[in-house]
Amino acid sequence: MSSKKVAGTCYIKVDGDQLAVTGGVEVPLTDVEREAFKTSAGVHFSETDVIPYVKVECVVPKDFPREKITQSTDMTITAELANGSVYVLSDGFLVNPAAFKGDDGKVELEFNGDKGIWQ
Repeated sequence: MSSKKVAGTCYIKVDGDQLAVTGGVEVPLTDVEREAFKTSAGVHFSETDVIPYVKVECVVPKDFPREKITQSTDMTITAELANGSVYVLSDGFLVNPAAFKGDDGKVELEFNGDKGIWQ
């Protein structure tokens, strides 16, 4: 049986600018969230849409595209995962405060967008 890579180095590009990823990359596997509930007629579920997102931890070198990331509201975020999968977030924008930590030179970024597609 051959081994298959499932984890390791990931690549994130924001409108073509590659970020230096240091930590984990998180993307949703599904585009809906289901919640089950039991009634006298059996188990049922409700379904709500998941907002497409990409979460990443990266280092901030001097040429980091800070202005683009903090100001743009229509970015394309491409996540190339170590297992060979690619997730593309369209019309992306930064959510949550992105705080640069000067002691380790890192920032955690969360992008939401209009559409997320697995390629």
